[in-house]
Amino acid sequence: MRDRRRAERAGRVGETAAAWWLRLKGWRIVARRVRTPAGEVDLIARRTGLVAFVEVKRRQTSAELDFAIDQFRLARVAAAAEYLAPRYLEPGDDMRIDVILIAPGRALRHIENAWIG
Repeated sequence: MRDRRRAERAGRVGETAAAWWLRLKGWRIVARRVRTPAGEVDLIARRTGLVAFVEVKRRQTSAELDFAIDQFRLARVAAAAEYLAPRYLEPGDDMRIDVILIAPGRALRHIENAWIG
């Protein structure tokens, strides 16, 4: 139980760091931790004409990040994004699935358009 709480806290710290990084890049965070029947989206960010559904993974080492995201996890985020699209997209908007990977002492890694489904 303690490990679960620690992981949850670390995940929230990672999501906050990712949200700030996106803001610095000109994105507006419109939602955090949105749950759907299909899965959860960590961050939903908007920029002119584009909405990004963002999966954030934080690990203790950069080596662990190599295994933090896979097609199964991306498919769940994509399914949740499809569910949420009518709520967050405006007419003419494009959407994409992004991943942000974070490890202490390493530069944040932003993978744009990570899901091509």
